[in-house]
Amino acid sequence: MILIADSGSTKVSWRVLHKDGTVQAIHTMGINPFFVTEEEIIQTLEGTLKPAIKGTVEQVFFYGAGVAGQDKIDLLTRCFHTVFPGCRVEAYSDLLAAARCMLGKEKGIAAILGTGANTCFYDGENIADNVPACGYILGDEGGGAVLGKKLVSDYLKRMLPEDLSTAFEKQYKLGLLDIIEKVYRQPLPNRFLASFALFLGAHATHPYVKDFLARAFDEFFVRNIAHYDYKTYEVNIVGSVAFYFREHVEAAAARNGMRIGQIVRTPIEGLVAYHKAER
Repeated sequence: MILIADSGSTKVSWRVLHKDGTVQAIHTMGINPFFVTEEEIIQTLEGTLKPAIKGTVEQVFFYGAGVAGQDKIDLLTRCFHTVFPGCRVEAYSDLLAAARCMLGKEKGIAAILGTGANTCFYDGENIADNVPACGYILGDEGGGAVLGKKLVSDYLKRMLPEDLSTAFEKQYKLGLLDIIEKVYRQPLPNRFLASFALFLGAHATHPYVKDFLARAFDEFFVRNIAHYDYKTYEVNIVGSVAFYFREHVEAAAARNGMRIGQIVRTPIEGLVAYHKAER
């Protein structure tokens, strides 16, 4: 039995590939090894995942945010060995998940546009080139946290049109000190900032929002995708921001002489197809 995971900081989408060909879907709390401890990971696996699985887990393919460096891979491996003794564990980045989901064994450009943003050139097996994402403070152009950061900044700096500013105040009822507290003192400010992408979606036809999104996604393509061979290869993107703002993403790509291939909301079904083909 094979266990496949697509993990973010908020939730994990699991798929169990049983020997009879059936596929079981399970969801648990997020497992990001940068933010949760070994004990917390084991607690999630023992308390929520394991009771939902019937049979013996022989192989684990874990893809997720925060899987960067051998120490994080070792940590995840220990956790899975504790809960599923004797299983084989392979842990990879969410960026490789995006590439394998959309490109399989083909070469191409793969990207993530969700809470964060990341890009790569994939050689059909591995990530061959990667413009550093740099996180929502130094990079992550086009990602939900950066969209939210810029929107909130425009609101606080009185740059929003009056009608949008009024709508923002009515919906969120947040003052300056509330926002400062959330961003600078409480955990996971990126998730807080990314939540404001919903406001942009609700007002996507407003001239200000149209221009805001155009500039944001132009930055994504110019500062990231432009460094790959985009004249030869299409750009394939996974993530909720790309999925729900597809029209704006495609328009930005066209303005910058780039072609969009696939846009999918989550990579898990593509990963199932990839690993089924590998069996």
